[in-house]
Amino acid sequence: MKDSFRTVVTPVSFPEKLSYQTPAFFLGSCFTMSIGGKMKRLKFPVMVNPSGVLYNPLSIEKTLVRLMEGTPYGKEELLHENGRWFSLKHDTFFSEKDPGMCLEKMNRAFEKATGFIKKSHFLFLTFGTAWVYTWKESGEVVANCHKLPAARFERKMLEVNDIVEPYKVLIKRLFAYKDDLKIVFTVSPVRHWKDGPAGNQYSKSVLHVAIHKLLAEDERLYYFPSYEIVMDDLRDYRFYARDMLHLSDVAVDYIWDKFRDAIVDSETFPVMEEVARIVRATEHHPFRPDSEEYRKFCESQLEKIRDLENRYPFLDMSEERAYLKNI
Repeated sequence: MKDSFRTVVTPVSFPEKLSYQTPAFFLGSCFTMSIGGKMKRLKFPVMVNPSGVLYNPLSIEKTLVRLMEGTPYGKEELLHENGRWFSLKHDTFFSEKDPGMCLEKMNRAFEKATGFIKKSHFLFLTFGTAWVYTWKESGEVVANCHKLPAARFERKMLEVNDIVEPYKVLIKRLFAYKDDLKIVFTVSPVRHWKDGPAGNQYSKSVLHVAIHKLLAEDERLYYFPSYEIVMDDLRDYRFYARDMLHLSDVAVDYIWDKFRDAIVDSETFPVMEEVARIVRATEHHPFRPDSEEYRKFCESQLEKIRDLENRYPFLDMSEERAYLKNI
C-alpha cells in the first residue's frame, strides 16, 4: 500500500528547456490560456491563441498553416448575423458591429502572430475535443459556432487518422519552416460534458491515440501529461471549478508547477521569482493610493524594475513600469 494513498504523475524532464530567451507559441483549448497566461504574467516571451480559443485539432492545424503562409483574412470570410460581423475561424472576442473593425482586429493579431512564430523555439498544442462542427454551406470545420442555429452545422467525431494524416504533413512543414522548433502536444483535462460522459471519454481517447501515433513516428515531438496529472494524480472534484468541468485555480497552479519543473530551465527560476514579486506589487490595490507612503512604494518598485532590466536586458517590464508611473 502506498503511504500517500495516491498516485503521483511526474512528467519526464525535457531535454530542451524553456527560458526568457526562448519564445513560446501556445495554441489550443482554454487550458492553453491558463498555462500560457501564467507564462505571460511572468514576462516570458509568449504568444497565446491569436485567433482565440481553438478546441479541436483541425482548427489548430488550419491556423498554423495560415500563419506559415502569411495570408491575411478578407471580408469574404466574414459572416453577418444579429448585427455582428464575425469569422468561423475565430472566437467571439473578434466579433464587431463594423466589418472593418472586425477585420482590423483579426489581422492585427494575425500579423503579430506571423512574426512571432518565425522566432518561436517552442510550440505547445493543446487538443480539447475530437468532436467538430462543419459549416454546411462550405464543408469547413469551424473553430467556433458563435451560437448560430445547430441546423446550419454538421456535428461529427473525428477518427484517429482524420487527425494523424494532416498533422504528418503539418509537422513536416513546421520543421521545414523552422528546423529547431520544439513541438509539445498535450490533451486538455477540461471535460466537454455536453457530449455526455461516454462521448467525452471517447473524444479524449481519440486525441490520445492520435497524439501517440504522431509521437511514435517522430522523436522530435514531445508530450506533456496535463490530462494524466488531473485524472490520475489529483483525482478529486475539489480540484474543479464550480461547474465541475473546468479546473480550479489550485489545480492549474499544481499543473503549472509540474510544467515548470519539467520544461523551464532551473537557472530561470530565480528570475521568475523576482518578476513575480514585482507583478504582485502592481496588482496590489492600496487603501490610500494618494498617500506619500504609497508613492514611495511605487518608486521602490520602479527602482527594482530598473535593476532587474539592467541585469536581464531580455526582460520587458514596460507594462508594470507604465502602471507605476501613472499612479
